[in-house]
Amino acid sequence: MKTELRYTAPKTLLNKGTGFLSGYSHSLNPYTGCTFGCSYCYVRQMPVSLFRDADWGQWVDIKRDAAAIVSKQLERAKKKGPVTIFMSSSTDPYQPIEYKERITRSILEAMVDQPPDFLLLQTRSPLVVRDIDLLSQLGKSVRVSMTVETDREDIRKHFTPSAPPIPARLKALKQLNEANIPAQASIAPMLPSSEQFAALLRPLVRRVCIDDYFMGDGSGGKRTKNLKIQALYEELGLEEWYQPGAYKMVYERMKAIFAENELFISQKGFEP
Repeated sequence: MKTELRYTAPKTLLNKGTGFLSGYSHSLNPYTGCTFGCSYCYVRQMPVSLFRDADWGQWVDIKRDAAAIVSKQLERAKKKGPVTIFMSSSTDPYQPIEYKERITRSILEAMVDQPPDFLLLQTRSPLVVRDIDLLSQLGKSVRVSMTVETDREDIRKHFTPSAPPIPARLKALKQLNEANIPAQASIAPMLPSSEQFAALLRPLVRRVCIDDYFMGDGSGGKRTKNLKIQALYEELGLEEWYQPGAYKMVYERMKAIFAENELFISQKGFEP
């Protein structure tokens, strides 16, 4: 199905960090909408999606002149105090349209000129390695958070068939590590995984964040419940993975290989 593309002219891109992102001064979304269209995405239950004519995953709004807007906002914001930015909270900054439009790259170029105090770059796309040259210039003020919900491709295909393959994401983490770009593996939301998951991540990152629907969807799991995600677990006979305490098993597996100060749970793993 063809993606519905629309160009918009926003007046602002830096928005006040609130709720789950209250530890940040701002959040930033280069696009509205996301063609990865993950089945469990909490944005499906937010007004931006609910009041759209097309289904989530089938449309993207591209924000014109994003770099110029961010540059002006950064200049003003830095005069008022520390600027910490979460990019992105309701889209993936490296979804497929970014190959052509390069909105995220243009924003990073603006940030190189006026660096924020901290930038967390949240994505599940290997395309992030394209911008290693810019990320290197931001130094320790940036962290790439790569979503790796599971190490099992069969699980990934069941829940997020349009998202990048897990091996490609792991390769991206390896490239970021080799380039000395601060990065973490974000097991969020946690999906069923194998006992080898921790060993797979160990050579790639020194930081792992584990989150689930009940802690991380912004509503105690209610948004996820409305999406009928439990049915996907039932199809696979993996209902035991869909309950509030399931993350503890993955945490214990990680703890057998990672140090406790390298492991973070939910919100703490995403804070500046």
